[in-house]
Amino acid sequence: MKEAFPEALVHFEEPFSSSLEGIPDAKDRHVLAAAICGHANAIVTQNVRHFPQDYLQQFSILCHNADDFLIHQFCLRPEQVLEKLDAQASGINKTRADVIAKLAVVVPNFISRVQTWE
Repeated sequence: MKEAFPEALVHFEEPFSSSLEGIPDAKDRHVLAAAICGHANAIVTQNVRHFPQDYLQQFSILCHNADDFLIHQFCLRPEQVLEKLDAQASGINKTRADVIAKLAVVVPNFISRVQTWE
């Protein structure tokens, strides 16, 4: 990730993540620490139960699974989301339909919305 997406890296002191005891799994605390230090509005994970909303609330951070996050983005800016799907498809020499077919396995509700929009 350092080479492919270096701007996504967030640095913080390790004792900080250890202090986030409201996150039940200690192995997930670094995710919240990075979200706080990176001024993120949301954590996107399939393990939403590992990030209790009542605890995240004090940091003004939401937790969404990928499907809900993408649906939210699509509701806000559908044309821009479709452009991003097309860009992803172009980047791998595929069509939007190919990308949608792959994503349907992981984010079926999002893909359902996209398909009814088209």
